[in-house]
Amino acid sequence: MTTKTFNIVTWILRLVAAAIMLQTLFFKFTAAPESVYIFTKLNMEPWGRIGIGCFELIASILTLIPKTTSLGALLGLGIMAGAIFFHITQLGLVVQNDGGKLFILAMLVFSSCTALLLLLRRQLISFIPFKL
Repeated sequence: MTTKTFNIVTWILRLVAAAIMLQTLFFKFTAAPESVYIFTKLNMEPWGRIGIGCFELIASILTLIPKTTSLGALLGLGIMAGAIFFHITQLGLVVQNDGGKLFILAMLVFSSCTALLLLLRRQLISFIPFKL
């Protein structure tokens, strides 16, 4: 893959992951009924809703900064792994007749973050404070 193609692909993946996570923050931080429903069902309302929102904000910012993209992708991957887990175990794939939209968005972010980590694995390894 050429450098130009690599840069285009990584920026598309960054923007997809960050845009989706940032878009959902409005609903979490304004206590939208859908978000309150989800986190109430998980027994995590309001602290879980606000806390996850803060972590998604951090993950989005880190993902958009080229030098910290791998850290943001790692954090985003973890957050989305949790979201997917709760969709499968407690919420269901369809939440409040959304047609599975939230689950699909979580899968898109998970996939984008996974691809970023694979592409930027050297960057991630550079953050390890000790040599393997």
